[in-house]
Order: sequence, then structure tokens, then C-alpha cells
Amino acid sequence: MKVLISIGVSIIITFTSFGQNVQDFVKLKELDKSFAYDMRYATDNNFLKEAVYDCADCVIRKIVADSLMKANEYFKSKGYTIQFFDCYRPLDVQKKMWKVLPNSTYVANPQYGSIHNRGGAVDITLIDVEGNSLNMGTEFDHFGEEAHHAYQDLPDEVLANRKLLKEGMIKFGFNPIRSEWWHYNFGPSKQYEVSNFPVKCD
Repeated sequence: MKVLISIGVSIIITFTSFGQNVQDFVKLKELDKSFAYDMRYATDNNFLKEAVYDCADCVIRKIVADSLMKANEYFKSKGYTIQFFDCYRPLDVQKKMWKVLPNSTYVANPQYGSIHNRGGAVDITLIDVEGNSLNMGTEFDHFGEEAHHAYQDLPDEVLANRKLLKEGMIKFGFNPIRSEWWHYNFGPSKQYEVSNFPVKCD
């Protein structure tokens, strides 16, 4: 890994791997230390039942990071903070996921690539000032209709929490997907190339 020059407070990271030279990805913690993290794929607490990331860092495209910081300021003004479950995901990890769950409602087909593989998607929730996760009705990576945005047979508190997250993210250029309350794609991210570099530990 080579760290290029700082631009303002932004640290642009170059990863050279798999023949790629990816220059517009950043480690979010280098830009803003106020986010929270529960990066599930760096642990075995996920549907794969194994750690598939070496590091629990949220790596994302710089343009996406800029909007995430704005969204986080908005949520902080309401007493909450964004907590990440996943950010950029290498294509090789996407292939592992597809082998376990070949269902495009929940896992993007690696033949086409996920927005995660393009560095333009995040899986998130909100925590309060005491570090407690807001009740969203299901766990992260619950593959069932209860996690869908259209599912309404939930307590009012859960519906309000999901609405808070959804409306806040939309304000800053992120789009939900119908089947997962935690997943948000940054607007223009489909245009980015699929990447497959591993995130290196500091």
C-alpha cells in the first residue's frame, strides 16, 4: 500500500494488487473518527461463519465518503451516529457469498458485481449516544421479508427507526434497496468498475 499526498484532511490510498491501481478509495477512519464500526466480515459473526477480511476498516470511494460524513453530521444533530457493518467488498468475497447464498434478492451475482465491489455501497445502522443500536426489527443480514422496507408488521418504534435512517440517507444521495433495511447505494456508483483488491491492515 502506498499513501499519496494529503488533500485537505483527505488521505488518498493507492492499493496495488490484482494488477489494479485504485486511487480514489479512502479509509474512512482517516477522514472522520466519529463513525462507529461493527464490521461483520472481519469476524465470524456473519452468514459465511468465517472472517473474510483481514481488517475491520471501512474503505470506500472518496466521493462516497464525503457524503457519508455529511449524513453522519445530520444524524449526530439528532443524537445518533452511523455504524458500519460493511463497505467496500472485494469481488473474491462476493464469489464466496454467492456460493453460500446464490439468491440475487440478497447477494449480488458476482458475474455482474455488487455496488459493494465498486466501492459505492454501505451496510449501516444507527447507534445512540450511549452506543446502543437502534431497533431495526431484524439483525443485519436477515434474509427474509421482515428486513424488507415494505414490510410493515413491525412495532411503531422499528418503523420510525427505519424511516429515520432511510430519509436521512436519501438526503445525502444514497438509495435504499427493497430487501435490506441496512443497505444503501451512493447515487452514481453503478458507473464505477468492479474492484478486487484486499484491504491491507495498517
